[in-house]
Amino acid sequence: MLSTPPHRLAALLAGDARTAAPWVIAAARWGLPAAQLRLGRMLLGGEGLARDPAAALAWFCKAAEQGDTDAANMVGRCLEHGWGAPADAAAAAVWYRRAAEAGEPWAQYNLGHLLLDGNGVRRDPAEAFAWYVRAAAQGHPRAMNLAGRCCEEGWGTSRDPAAAADWYRRSAEAGYFRGQHNHASVLAAEGRADEALGWFERALAGAPAASRPVIEAALAEVAPC
Repeated sequence: MLSTPPHRLAALLAGDARTAAPWVIAAARWGLPAAQLRLGRMLLGGEGLARDPAAALAWFCKAAEQGDTDAANMVGRCLEHGWGAPADAAAAAVWYRRAAEAGEPWAQYNLGHLLLDGNGVRRDPAEAFAWYVRAAAQGHPRAMNLAGRCCEEGWGTSRDPAAAADWYRRSAEAGYFRGQHNHASVLAAEGRADEALGWFERALAGAPAASRPVIEAALAEVAPC
């Protein structure tokens, strides 16, 4: 392991899960945070290894304790959703905040959700909005969409339709289907049906099955007869 050149090791760790598994396990046991994070993801998703959420959480913790903010976010995800340990939103919030304050955009987005809903923490829409904006400023498409919702609904900030429309547009252009749907809805409300049609179609193409009916209904309203 020590004699493997860094670029070669990186390629091995990032390769096909089944092929990479022995290298990832060895590097994780050696103490490399990136390998511990990758091993955790493989165990959580059953990629190249048997699925083992409890072991995944243990590896995420090891990487997080070495300062890996992505791993700290994943510890939070496991604790929020009960992957490998009993669900504990309050503990999840502690890990999200730790990673969020270190600049991890996914953790900022996830912490925003807990704060917006009051899940495991005191409800604080204003702080939630602030975290969404911080994540969005780093290019996080989902956070852009949530910043837009906050501006549209007045969650933690003043209602501002123009700001909401801008955030939706940015999320849409970054490829997030919910942002595309919301951006299309704004365009349709402005009477820009042709533009809205294209964005609804893009949202539909990227949406999971559960979200498709709502988008299909919106698309039908603007589609030419």
